[in-house]
Parts: sequence; structure tokens; C-alpha cells
Amino acid sequence: MDLVRIAFLETYTFDDNSGVMGAILVTDPDTKPLEFRVTAPIKPTNFQKTLYGDVLLEHILVELIALPLLGAIKDDLDLILLRDPLFLGINNKQGVRAVRLYKENEGSAKGKKSVEDNVKLPGDAGIFVDTVKKFSSELPEIAEKLGQISALRNLIEPFDRLKTACEQVHLQKIDE
Repeated sequence: MDLVRIAFLETYTFDDNSGVMGAILVTDPDTKPLEFRVTAPIKPTNFQKTLYGDVLLEHILVELIALPLLGAIKDDLDLILLRDPLFLGINNKQGVRAVRLYKENEGSAKGKKSVEDNVKLPGDAGIFVDTVKKFSSELPEIAEKLGQISALRNLIEPFDRLKTACEQVHLQKIDE
């Protein structure tokens, strides 16, 4: 597995919790941007909140954010990196592996869905990777490849870029 095109998938929640928008940043192994996409704000109605209940956020993240963003990407991806464990549901909806990165002090958040195993990236970065149970056997190879990248680049930093980009897009829409 070569990691030539890596996608970072993230969300931005509005300050008043009225909605959420998602963004994807496709980079090379040096985390230099190759492609960027963002969704329109998604603001569930009270009726949707009632109908979906506890699964609303997962539905929004997977069906309304992740899948449309992945469909808009021009070239094939090698790996999708996530921070929110609810995004892991995309592993059942498309063919590119999606794995979650988290820092040691953040915990694995194993309470949701079928997140099972986790593997620490090589080196001293203190970053772990996990995925859904059916792909956990692939984690050691993925962790090794990501470890090579994390030796030179901070793999958490592109998620910060995405949040800032979402905020800037949102503020531009307000100012128009």
C-alpha cells in the first residue's frame, strides 16, 4: 500500500450548535494540499432530530457529509484519515479505507459502533490509529505507513487546517 493521496475528513460545528459543515482535504504524503472540498451547512430540523434520535449525527456525518465529499474528489484516494469515530461508518459505504487518528490522552472512544482494535504509530508521536473491526487486521500496515509520514509531518495538524478553513468559508458566507 502506497500512500500518495491521503484525505483528511473533518467537521465544523457552528458556535450556536445550529448546524455542521464538513470538509475534506486531499494531500500528498508531505501534507501539501492537492484538493479541497466543503459542504454547505447542514442544519437538522426539530422533526429530523425527533425521527433520527441518537443516530442523527452519524447519519449527517456519513450520508450527508462524508459520502458527498468523497464523491466530489477528482482522483482516487489511498487512505482517509478521520478524527471523529462516527465517520468510521463510511468503511461500509465505499471502498477506500478510513481510519481514525487520536492522541493517547484522547482515548479510543470505543463505545460507538464496532471500533475494535487500535495500533500506536511508530515513533514518539503518541498517535494511535483505529478502524472498524472488519478492517482491524490492516491496521499494522497502515500504522507503519503513517508512522513514516508522521516522522516528518504532524498528522493531526491538517485537521486544524480544515476546521479553520470551514470557519473562514462560513464567515465569508455570513459577510456576503
